[in-house]
Amino acid sequence: MKRLSLVLTFVFFAFGLAMAQRTVSGTVTDAKGETLIGASVLVKGTTTGTVTDFDGKYSLSVPEGAKTIVFSYTGFESQEVELGTSNVVDVIMAEGVTLNAAVVTALGIERDKKSLGYATQEVSGEEVTKAKDANFINSLSGKVAGVDIKRSTQMGGSSNVVIRGAKSLYGSNQALFVVDGTPISNDITNTTNQQTGRGGYDFGNNAMDINPEDIESVSILRGAAATALYGSRAANGVILVTTKKGSKKKDLGVTISSGITTSAIDKSTFVRYQKQYGGGYTTKLGWYQSDGVEGDPPGFDYFDFGNGAGSQLSVATYEDASMGPEFDPNLMVYRWESYYPELSTYQQLVPHVAAENDASTFYERGFTYNNSIAIDGGGDKSQYRLSYTNFDQTGNLPNSSLKKNTIAFSGGYDVTDKLKASSSINFVNTKGLGRYGTGYDNRNPNQSFRQWYQVSTDMVTLKNAYFDTGKNISWNPYGPLDPSISTTPHYFDNYYFVRYENFESDERNRVIGNTALTYEFNSWFSLMGRVSMDRYDDIQEERIAVGSVDVPMYLRRNRNFSEMNYDLIASFNKYFGTDNKINFDGNLGMNIRRTAYSYIGASTNGGLVVPGIYALSNSLNTPAAPSENAYQIGTNGYFARASVGYDNFLYLDLAGRYDISSTLPKANNGYFYPSASLSLVFSELMNSSVLSFGKLRFNYAEVGSPAPAQSILNTYSLSTPFSGLALATATGPEKNPDLVAENTKSLEAGLEMNFLNNRIGLDFSVYRSNTYNQIIPVSVTGATGSLSRYVNAGNIQNQGLELALNTVPIKMGDFRWNLNLTWAKNQNEVIELFEDQTNIQLTNVQGGVTINATKGEPYGALWGTNYVYHTNGEIIVYPHPYGGVRPRKTASPEVIGNVNPDWKGGILNSFSYKNLALSFLIDIQKGGDFFSLDMWYGTSTGLYDFTAGNNDKGNPIRDLPADGGGLPIGGVLQTGTDEDGKPISDGTVNTEYAYASDYYSSFGSAIAPNAEHIYDASYVKLRELTLTYTLPSRLFENNFIGGIDLSLIGRNLWIIFKNSEYSDPEAGLSAGSYLGNQSGAYPSVKEVGFNLKVRF
Repeated sequence: MKRLSLVLTFVFFAFGLAMAQRTVSGTVTDAKGETLIGASVLVKGTTTGTVTDFDGKYSLSVPEGAKTIVFSYTGFESQEVELGTSNVVDVIMAEGVTLNAAVVTALGIERDKKSLGYATQEVSGEEVTKAKDANFINSLSGKVAGVDIKRSTQMGGSSNVVIRGAKSLYGSNQALFVVDGTPISNDITNTTNQQTGRGGYDFGNNAMDINPEDIESVSILRGAAATALYGSRAANGVILVTTKKGSKKKDLGVTISSGITTSAIDKSTFVRYQKQYGGGYTTKLGWYQSDGVEGDPPGFDYFDFGNGAGSQLSVATYEDASMGPEFDPNLMVYRWESYYPELSTYQQLVPHVAAENDASTFYERGFTYNNSIAIDGGGDKSQYRLSYTNFDQTGNLPNSSLKKNTIAFSGGYDVTDKLKASSSINFVNTKGLGRYGTGYDNRNPNQSFRQWYQVSTDMVTLKNAYFDTGKNISWNPYGPLDPSISTTPHYFDNYYFVRYENFESDERNRVIGNTALTYEFNSWFSLMGRVSMDRYDDIQEERIAVGSVDVPMYLRRNRNFSEMNYDLIASFNKYFGTDNKINFDGNLGMNIRRTAYSYIGASTNGGLVVPGIYALSNSLNTPAAPSENAYQIGTNGYFARASVGYDNFLYLDLAGRYDISSTLPKANNGYFYPSASLSLVFSELMNSSVLSFGKLRFNYAEVGSPAPAQSILNTYSLSTPFSGLALATATGPEKNPDLVAENTKSLEAGLEMNFLNNRIGLDFSVYRSNTYNQIIPVSVTGATGSLSRYVNAGNIQNQGLELALNTVPIKMGDFRWNLNLTWAKNQNEVIELFEDQTNIQLTNVQGGVTINATKGEPYGALWGTNYVYHTNGEIIVYPHPYGGVRPRKTASPEVIGNVNPDWKGGILNSFSYKNLALSFLIDIQKGGDFFSLDMWYGTSTGLYDFTAGNNDKGNPIRDLPADGGGLPIGGVLQTGTDEDGKPISDGTVNTEYAYASDYYSSFGSAIAPNAEHIYDASYVKLRELTLTYTLPSRLFENNFIGGIDLSLIGRNLWIIFKNSEYSDPEAGLSAGSYLGNQSGAYPSVKEVGFNLKVRF
């Protein structure tokens, strides 16, 4: 009700502000009567304007006194229309001019797109917000060629953005984000343990602080030539965000947007449990008390409550698997709920059956509310825009929420005819509660649900047990294993207890803004000075309550980050020669950047004194000294760009930047990187009725990347004193005072063509880049006080193809179909490492798999044990000690996969008929691999449906192979070993079945090679679906309403194809370099919702 009241308040407030406005509307068509989508409609002499919708319709608030509207569209002659008394102005445009669109490039400079010698792509703010995601970055997926976005399946999780492949072995490979000329932090504050699957929380990436409602457009600069002017930090590409602004000579305008979405898990990305066998590990090997007891089914324990009932069969509650006795509804046993005096089932026997409410019912329906209001306008010399957005999300896990409040202001003022001032500021407050635990950790329910679990556990019973008692009543108590502590959880807590007692909380306050002064000396020369700021502070708190399996604790982290940029840029744009055929424009400037960061983290030690008090002072033992870190970075940059154009068809660009970085030694702290590009608009040289536009482009560029902070001088970490003596240890690799900057050299060529009056548009790019002088740690003798040292070495190559195709297949009367396709293929290869080194292990993950940079392989090679293969390609098998056969696996790890996709693509269809518009986006990835720890363990513990049932002989899979059980595995029998001790075979075909009876299944963690659980990450997804109805403009001709849009939206509604049967191939742990690992993966969620937008 409060949310509804807020929306109504916004509406009535807007009504009062906008009563006096005049709104002009109409339709823009070509000579054949076909509507033109995206035509520009501008009030002459102002920046007040709009574009036509899918039906060629527009609605525009016109300032008092305005007399003329200018209509323009690519491939057509511009047209000016004088305003009369009518508020309806329909326009028919004549074909004529060629492409002449302006795009935003580096440093926020607007340039004519046809003059650019490098690839850019722009996504409109409308496309970003059409089916808005909590993290706006996800709304770019499938819409931009060459951009690889890995998203999270967690509430508020981070997204990984890599443009044209990974370039740095140890540095960041993420793109730089720039908002209205202000470079902003996209830090990921997740711990290394979290990123490698050892537990922790995903706090998101900082660029998700950008509010989608404030975005006017997003430009993606992919190559080094496009980004070189931004300096070293832009080596991985740039995502330029332009926010919405007010307009001069415009009366007050108000836009209100309100939306609600609801979400539920996609069950195709979750476990399908077997319903045949109960808790325990084996019924075949005599592990339990009932095994061998005449008349009693095997696989159970016994327990005597001393209540006169005697010893009764009990499920092995202390076990964390479902490899136990077969279910039988007529068999009465003690189960976990029988052991707790607080429950009505205490000392009661219950039927031995599978749960009615399995783990999928632990997930709840999530809701997201997004309400915003924006006010904009301007006078003769000024413009402004003020907006407020409230984002309120409840997640799909109990007790989870994410709240965000954003206030944004931008304004400009013409101090004189020559001096102009502008300023913008954004304040963002984000609060998280109960973010999802990740990886192999008790706070991640999926570590249990996917790996260690008894399928007889009923979620409703478990939920009621917690809410009725407030206690940690677990499905996994010691029970019959140790009657003295029979109610103490063995491995796992009650999942609801974890969510409501062991929760995290976090808060971040952030300010992003800039102020600029521009002086126009004359019509062709200006000077701009700009100061920009990005500053945030955050706090992250973690708790483990008394009574948990893990040691009770409280942990707190505080971070402070600030970055100031000072820019001075001179710009010129002059025409020369006969008929002004020669154009000379460019920039000369400098940038001073200062970055500061500080961190402090501390936790309790050994437990908590008083339950429920989460403070460092409540530590049971004296806490260790807090972990602290701080650094400051300074970079001074000097840059220049010059462009010469001839007769609108030939353009040459030359640019260079020289940076001086404080993270490099004085002797090597300066580095220069040049770029050059050439574009030829060959369509200007011909007169074709088919070809509307054609351009060839070529470029070469170099860009540097400095060392990270604290890389050239050794630093030490102070530990808790021992017996009064200070202790210090070296931090990380030994530093190197001779380091130089990393260097990326890039070549690119491209072709742009438009046909049939721009009904078909093509943009094709081919590129190659090499990054040399990688800053990497290499092994050194321990006598130095460290085990590694930073050096310059290595070379990573990326080469690829990119294609963007925009078409209008059908345009008939009021109906129009737009079809946009993107496709990109990047081939990444580690060309060289240090000296004769062939592999660097980047990190290791649980299960024995490592993520590596391997010479001759793509960056991110997955290493682990593999099958041993015969020369005929068959796997080699040998007898299993318990019967049947099992596969041989390699004695040492080898390459078994890589995280990089073969290619990515997107298909965006948009249909419009009159006031109705339908669009849907298909997002595609081919290839890439990941290791699933979930399947690695879950196969051994008998959770999944494929571990039960009958084999092709009609016998239970879990029966011994000698009794007709097991699964066919094929392969050839091992007949010996070679001189190196490696298994060999004479090719004898194996006809025995593989053992699949218990934890030692031939397909699980105890026996199978890692390669058994490497999965293909390919997918085809229905990523977005929107249906929008725009109320007819005639309804608002005589009132203050400018337009109303009603939309139904859906996100991630259907995974059309995937090869990972029980998870989403995108379900990683975190953004960063350690991809390709699923551990306790969360299911993806389907979202549907409704949006309302009202313009006044």
